[in-house]
Amino acid sequence: MEEQHFEQRIDLSGLTGAIQQIRELLATVIVGQQQMVDLLIAGILADGHILIEGVPGVAKTLSAKLIAQSIDAKFSRIQFTPDLMPSDVLGTSVFNPKENGFSFKPGPIFGHLILVDEINRSPAKTQAALFEVMEERQVTLDGHTYPMEEPFVVLATQNPIEQEGTYRLPEAQLDRFLFKIEVGYPSLEEEIQILAHHHAQKLDERIASIKPILRTADIRNYRKTVKGLHIEDKLLDFIARIVHETRNHKSIYLGASPRASLAIANSAKAIAVMDDRDFITPDDVIRVAPAVLRHRLILTPEREMEGLTTDDVVSQIIKGIAVPR
Repeated sequence: MEEQHFEQRIDLSGLTGAIQQIRELLATVIVGQQQMVDLLIAGILADGHILIEGVPGVAKTLSAKLIAQSIDAKFSRIQFTPDLMPSDVLGTSVFNPKENGFSFKPGPIFGHLILVDEINRSPAKTQAALFEVMEERQVTLDGHTYPMEEPFVVLATQNPIEQEGTYRLPEAQLDRFLFKIEVGYPSLEEEIQILAHHHAQKLDERIASIKPILRTADIRNYRKTVKGLHIEDKLLDFIARIVHETRNHKSIYLGASPRASLAIANSAKAIAVMDDRDFITPDDVIRVAPAVLRHRLILTPEREMEGLTTDDVVSQIIKGIAVPR
């Protein structure tokens, strides 16, 4: 069979070089978790918010902070607690006696990269405060609209919902996240390496040594590149079939919306660019589909009792659809 050669139409060397630098820098602090790091970068390039779920102590917050540290952008962190109010997140109007009127004092949500730590620790009232800003990139208070500066990405962490003292996120909010990244425990070899790293070096100094690699202007330009990538009709059909099947599968109570189709297409483009390609393959779609769909699907109670996961069902759906070549 004759080997096919694809001519690169877009120069991606600057972007792929920066991504490789970020990967190498984070690897000096975080052992393993390569998939999480790649999905974090892909989510930022695809202009999406990211939810990271895992038990305490698996470097969720640290990873989000290091990603933010590698980008020269305004970073803020919000620790969600049961008594957190919407005004603590969005901001509030404060009376200014000099001007004899009210002025808006922006909350910590106003920034480029926002780390919302333990997002499922706050009740529905505070969760709802994020609806508008995550979807429309703006905050409306007292009749005034305050737009967010691009890039604007929410990196949220949460503990599994079965843990004590947490609230289940509303489906409307979950749908606003591009990815849900599930972080598991390290392997035995990785845990030994973690111990060795902590024993041999001062972790705080290593974290402090991480300098910005990308600027906000770079992110905006690279996003245009990602968005402009061509995707073949047969791949669009493949994506649509995957999402459509989630609405008809016997194991799924609630399927994915068209927003999921757009999310798969955009994130597949980001993954292609990260691999130094200006074209999308079926493998890109298959790679991002679980992270895009796992928080958007609700299984039937019977399947949940059997121990089936949304990832299992997504895998079944993809295997049942002819992969375009």
